[in-house]
Amino acid sequence: MEQKLEKQRCDWAGFTDPVYIDYHDTEWGVPVTDDRHLFEMLILEGAQAGLSWITILKRRDTYRAAYDNFDPAKVAAYDEKKKEALLADPGIIRNRRKVEASIRNAQVFLAMQTEFGSFSDWLWAFVDGKPVQGSYRTLSEIPVTSELSDRISAELKKRGMSFVGSTIIQAYIQAVGLVNQHITGCFRFSECAGLRPRR
Repeated sequence: MEQKLEKQRCDWAGFTDPVYIDYHDTEWGVPVTDDRHLFEMLILEGAQAGLSWITILKRRDTYRAAYDNFDPAKVAAYDEKKKEALLADPGIIRNRRKVEASIRNAQVFLAMQTEFGSFSDWLWAFVDGKPVQGSYRTLSEIPVTSELSDRISAELKKRGMSFVGSTIIQAYIQAVGLVNQHITGCFRFSECAGLRPRR
């Protein structure tokens, strides 16, 4: 009987957890232009700081419930009562600095939407609207920061965001497809290479 060959994936996705595999196979590296999704990933990547991504990924549904499906206008208006409710919610990471940053970041996000028409327009201008294609063969070759993540991080910090350091932003731009950093042997590398942002 012929054995079915497993698809080759990026090593970080693992080979057993269905949540991680699905995220890798369907979402990571796909170009995103939807502002709500971009805001969600910005907050989740910030929440990950000091933790593993799977820790956040498995709490994603509870984060969506707690954060009004990541509607930036609603999050920006959170008051002290809502902040305390978030800090008491066992379904999210109950870190005061991260929760306070998420609210402040939402306020900055709204201001950027007003200034640029959308956060997406601002973000994708860094790569002239076209994802940067990597050529990495192994996970160890993929940088944890880059000149691109440095520039985006610096601009977000200047505007008042926090938990947007270069390492966090590198993970963010990988996740939302500004850069295609699947390893070249991964089946998703060529699939994502053919994708472009859709307006």
